[in-house]
Amino acid sequence: MAVLEIKNLHVSVADKEILKGFNLRINQGEVHALMGPNGTGKSTLSYAIMGHPRYQITQGDILLDGKSILDLSTDERAHAGIFLAFQYPVAIPGVTLANFLRVALNARRRAEDPEDKGISIVKFRQLLKGKMDLLKMDHAFGGRYLNEGFSGGEKKRAEILQMALLEPKFAVLDETDSGLDIDALRIVSEGVNTLAGKETGILVITHYQRMLNYIKPDFVHVLYDGRIFESGKAELALKLEEQGYDWVREAAAAQSPM
Repeated sequence: MAVLEIKNLHVSVADKEILKGFNLRINQGEVHALMGPNGTGKSTLSYAIMGHPRYQITQGDILLDGKSILDLSTDERAHAGIFLAFQYPVAIPGVTLANFLRVALNARRRAEDPEDKGISIVKFRQLLKGKMDLLKMDHAFGGRYLNEGFSGGEKKRAEILQMALLEPKFAVLDETDSGLDIDALRIVSEGVNTLAGKETGILVITHYQRMLNYIKPDFVHVLYDGRIFESGKAELALKLEEQGYDWVREAAAAQSPM
């Protein structure tokens, strides 16, 4: 079983420390939810995991199956089995979703086996249609230019389709619920639930409990002031929904040295 472990992670952006000793262990097959108010470091964590050059790791480590990934480039981390679904996916005019996915899949295959010649177009189409059927997507979706003219829900579904095709060991969903109406949120969540299981560990980053009405996490963590303040089961998310984050701020202030 694969393990993603984040140990005492300190991350700075433009010389400002955002994460201040973050610790988390995710086993393959588990679903973790990370919640917290704006500015506490949720997106910083996702970019640090994927190796964004703007996010400087000053202390700590990120381990995949016991091996540090800090020296790996972003594409090497992706090839190793880590996937990030963006909060705001970018559009790439002129590149169809299907072509983009085929190139991504072949890059992953060649990373595992340099002699791999890549998946044939016929087999790829069969695979893509199968994944689209699994996620209840119209096959015509693959012929559209990547995210160009897509609604918020369509962009997020394209991300989940990419995740389904690449079958990562671990997927980080950075505020996937952002900008979605209830119907789109339900559809995207159903796709995540279809993929969640023993093969993929998932970290859902979100502000609100509403996404967790559809995606049932095994663990919920509250991020505050750059570190995990409290962890629990799904009931913790309900507490946040009912009481907001004021109790977190008050408890954190009470714990701070005078």
